[in-house]
Amino acid sequence: MKFLDEAKIFIRSGNGGHGCLSFRREANVPLGGPDGGNGGVGGDILFKVQNNLNTLIDFRYKQHFKAKSGLPGMGKNRTGQTGQDLVIKVPQGTQIFTHDKKSLIADLKDIDQELLILKGGKGGRGNASFKSSTNRAPRNIQKGEEGEELWVWLRLKLIADVGIVGLPNAGKSSLLSKITAAKPKVADYPFTTLTPQIGVVYDNERDFVIADIPGLIEGAHIGVGLGTKFLGHIERCSILLHLIDGNCKNIVSSYFAIRNEINLYGFDLDKKIEIVVISKSDSITEEQVEMQINNLVSRTNKKPLVISSLTGQGCKKLINKINNTLFEVKQNKQDEQEIKNESFI
Repeated sequence: MKFLDEAKIFIRSGNGGHGCLSFRREANVPLGGPDGGNGGVGGDILFKVQNNLNTLIDFRYKQHFKAKSGLPGMGKNRTGQTGQDLVIKVPQGTQIFTHDKKSLIADLKDIDQELLILKGGKGGRGNASFKSSTNRAPRNIQKGEEGEELWVWLRLKLIADVGIVGLPNAGKSSLLSKITAAKPKVADYPFTTLTPQIGVVYDNERDFVIADIPGLIEGAHIGVGLGTKFLGHIERCSILLHLIDGNCKNIVSSYFAIRNEINLYGFDLDKKIEIVVISKSDSITEEQVEMQINNLVSRTNKKPLVISSLTGQGCKKLINKINNTLFEVKQNKQDEQEIKNESFI
């Protein structure tokens, strides 16, 4: 399935049905009163988060979505049938923006979350509802209201526990394919990954979702190389897994090349917990590994983990580190929430 994280669609709620002009006509009742029913209400437009979706690709082939209109009222005071609502299913993490992309309408973060976006038009009144003591045979009716319509942009921001970042060809896809069942394209050249990939790591009873973000380059924070789109996918991650190729000539420059883009992008990405990892340890000697570690620690004060996606070296240790960190993040959030709750008591 192809990955698509942005789409523009047209949505329109249903029109309300018109009111009915009718009079009761029965044997021996030549002057029966008005009995025209009201029109039915038009269908609403709703968005619902679907658990098994992870791309907006379906919206590439269908851009127009219209709910059913309400049916007209009928004689014998029968109200027209209500128009069927249209529920548009989207992946978790979908944001809905106005046509100019400037105003956020909704942010759908939770599974099964459902949100009403456009309400159907009201049904018109039939002539029976206009009857009064001074007007016993009204011939006026009310037309149903028009439905609402809107062009909106859908933007998907992946919801994952861990986001893998790094320069092109740092070994991100290799790691994802090693520790999950995901099958991203893996090759020995830059920009092998052009779209984000997601995998699930199953580790005892604590599983987590990990996202492989395409390689970032200088200027990513202003959109160079689709950088802003890629960085947007890690806004919701709890942890950043910063992968650095062990073969790089200057490991400190490689580290700060990514950190600068993260810091300049904003949205508090720079405040997220970072786990630094040196990859491809199988392709360099132990002395070179030690030298890379020392260079990184001396300049950044961060002790990296060392792994090889080819041999599996260090992968289990990395999974344990991620799991323990995620547990701490969850505990901290719970403690903060308890403190907030106590402050309101």
